[in-house]
Amino acid sequence: MKIALGCDHIGIKLKDAVVAYLASRKFELNDFGAYEFDKDDDYPDVAFKVAHAVANEEADVGILLCGTGFGISIAANKIPGIRAIPCNDLNSAKMAKAHNNINVITMGGNVITPEQVAPILDMYFNTEFEGGRHIRRLNKISMAEHSTLSVQSHGSGRVVIFNHPLVQHKMGIIRDVNTSVKQFRELVQEIAGLMVYEITRSLPLTEKEVQTPIAKTIAHTIEGKKLAIVPVLRAGLGMVDGILSIVPNAKVGHIGLYRDPETLKPIEYYCKLPFDIEDRDIFVLDPMLATGGSSAEAISLIKKRGGKKISLVCLIAAPDGIECVHKVHPEVDIFIASLDSHLNDHGYIVPGLGDAGDRLFGTK
Repeated sequence: MKIALGCDHIGIKLKDAVVAYLASRKFELNDFGAYEFDKDDDYPDVAFKVAHAVANEEADVGILLCGTGFGISIAANKIPGIRAIPCNDLNSAKMAKAHNNINVITMGGNVITPEQVAPILDMYFNTEFEGGRHIRRLNKISMAEHSTLSVQSHGSGRVVIFNHPLVQHKMGIIRDVNTSVKQFRELVQEIAGLMVYEITRSLPLTEKEVQTPIAKTIAHTIEGKKLAIVPVLRAGLGMVDGILSIVPNAKVGHIGLYRDPETLKPIEYYCKLPFDIEDRDIFVLDPMLATGGSSAEAISLIKKRGGKKISLVCLIAAPDGIECVHKVHPEVDIFIASLDSHLNDHGYIVPGLGDAGDRLFGTK
């Protein structure tokens, strides 16, 4: 596990104890300072560095130390995707992890002693996030922020919600029962295209030298360029062209599933994937994440055929679907344009938009 550590001149009282604890757990440490006592330092500076490291997935967890743990947590929480809470006692550490799934823990050098550090950190690292209703609440908090955010769910997988005005505007139109098949189809492609910018954020870059009309310079290019998109038939087909318009070199696979009327379990009837699927970043496309059974099974089929780096891209999800996928595939990132309330008695997402396949192809 990678840990980002930072402190101010008062928090430095606890730093040696934190470093010793992390060494005992064999965690990888990135120390952002302070490295010596300086009463003129400002805790927001180090808070932002640690928070950015966690938000950018350069670290799994951040630890911040100041006088009380309060001010430095306020600063860290200004970075989108960060959930920082002061934990100066065992119960705070337990509940902050179990219910709030904090990714930055803060402590105060004027509140606790170095001897209290190890038990508090033990409580935090040994407590599991409870998920369930807490995922729904964290996602509602994330929607209040101004940029696309990631919210940690079970395991290491994220739930990434797109609250960009353009995405939300187009989502409002496709929800409308009066939207035509033609317009629905076009808007689904447009939304998928807009979502590409975030779902490809983690693609690795490499440098190359290029000659501009003025001078030579170093430019960036995507390393490997090995992408695969795999729609779940049939509704997933509606998202393919929107993504290919942005990443036209991506290979396209297809997975077909139907639900057994007696067992209600998804049954495979078709699966065709790129031959080198194990080397590709894979985006599974399934517009409606309702119960989650079909998406989870599609991901399982890809894994059986060697796929490793898999993300799930949906338009709308229900909490039940997110929980189902992350129960089976805890490491998979789920990208959605909207987290809706619940499922009705027929398994449809509420408020949702109805059956995406029927609305895409005019079959109902």
